[in-house]
Amino acid sequence: MSTTIWVLIAVLALIVGFAGGFFAARKYMENYLKNNPPIDENMLKTMMLQMGQKPSEKKLHQMMNAMKAQNKKKK
Repeated sequence: MSTTIWVLIAVLALIVGFAGGFFAARKYMENYLKNNPPIDENMLKTMMLQMGQKPSEKKLHQMMNAMKAQNKKKK
């Protein structure tokens, strides 16, 4: 076979690999976010009510900021 055909096969394999990787990663992230949704203020408010605490806006914002700061430390 000529060199041109080998280059075309390599380029096609690379494109197929990138496309397959993209769709596999997208599917993985969709499943991950469905199983582990990010916590928002409404969920935090519900959790506080279930624990018997009365959530104020100030307390909710403090807890959200603390969680964001903790996530930044992990990265």
